[in-house]
Amino acid sequence: MSTGTEQGPHQGPEAGTGAGHGPARLVRQWTTWAPVVAVAVLAAGWGRHLPGPVVAVVGLCLIASVLSAVHHAEVVAHRVGEPYGSLVLAVAVTVIEVGLIVMLMAGGGGDASTYARDTVFAAFMITCNGVVGLSVLVAALRRHRVAVFNAEGSGGALATVTTLATMTLVLPTFTTGRPGHQFTGAQLAFAAVASLALYLLFVTVQTVRHRDYFLPVARDGGLADSEEDHAPPPAARAAWQSLGLLLVALVAVVGNAKLVSPAIEDGVESAGLPQAVVGVVIALMVLLPETLAAVRAARRGRVQTSLNLAYGSAIASIGLTVPAIALASIWLSGPLVLGLGAVHLVLLTLTAVVSALTVVPGRATLL
Repeated sequence: MSTGTEQGPHQGPEAGTGAGHGPARLVRQWTTWAPVVAVAVLAAGWGRHLPGPVVAVVGLCLIASVLSAVHHAEVVAHRVGEPYGSLVLAVAVTVIEVGLIVMLMAGGGGDASTYARDTVFAAFMITCNGVVGLSVLVAALRRHRVAVFNAEGSGGALATVTTLATMTLVLPTFTTGRPGHQFTGAQLAFAAVASLALYLLFVTVQTVRHRDYFLPVARDGGLADSEEDHAPPPAARAAWQSLGLLLVALVAVVGNAKLVSPAIEDGVESAGLPQAVVGVVIALMVLLPETLAAVRAARRGRVQTSLNLAYGSAIASIGLTVPAIALASIWLSGPLVLGLGAVHLVLLTLTAVVSALTVVPGRATLL
């Protein structure tokens, strides 16, 4: 249950409680119906070839689902407090992302063997560079020109995600058990178990043993504070309703993203871009709710919440996806390529180095 000292993304007193009027009531109404309508559109269009106008409608439903997901995630986060609130959206998105990867791999095709690698790497780069970078930028452009966060919590999260990425995306490039950047069965099993163990250990540290390391901090080192911290949390019934609508919205985001993916594939092919760009575009759409929530937290000076969302998403993306893909590979036909190429290895290394230099001081400027 949230208290005044648990810093998370907050709504006003009227959020999710049934009180309030005007704009707040309008937001509650459309964020309640938008996910339902989007799922209905998803069901009507699933497995069909969609013409251009219908694709545009699906795209609008996708955007509405993203905005709804952000709203309901913030309601739930306000109820449970930080750092639990940051885990809600990260885990929900990742679980559905895993289902999307497995479903597309089961469909086969020439790119099926690298789909898991491309998606996980895209999620890693988007969260560690895009979400973190944008959050720090927004916070640094705020009042005091300095983004302040907890170095212990963020450093631990960065160390975890770097270890996971190295073990699952780098090592397969250099192992010799199988050709073509693949793990052997035993190596894949070890990577899957180790990834899941690291993820569970991180969640334990974040929520139990060192929970204070993941709470937003102020410039003086104390807990971040604002007038929104004193808003009463939503009722339990409203929080459960938002949790259910959040899951519905995320299903709509992933499903409608898959519906529009053929149009994206055609556009990528027409532009002469690599097919892996499709995975990047889909990952961008799936991670959009977390990105919007992280930026909103950064605007309120809660950079730690933004980093919790970003690094938590990257950790969950690897720590849950790799074990699921390893298990699914038992019945999925075809190879499972996880190792990165030379260019991507350089980008991953650069990301790790720059992230460490940014996170270790606990303070970041515009540069």
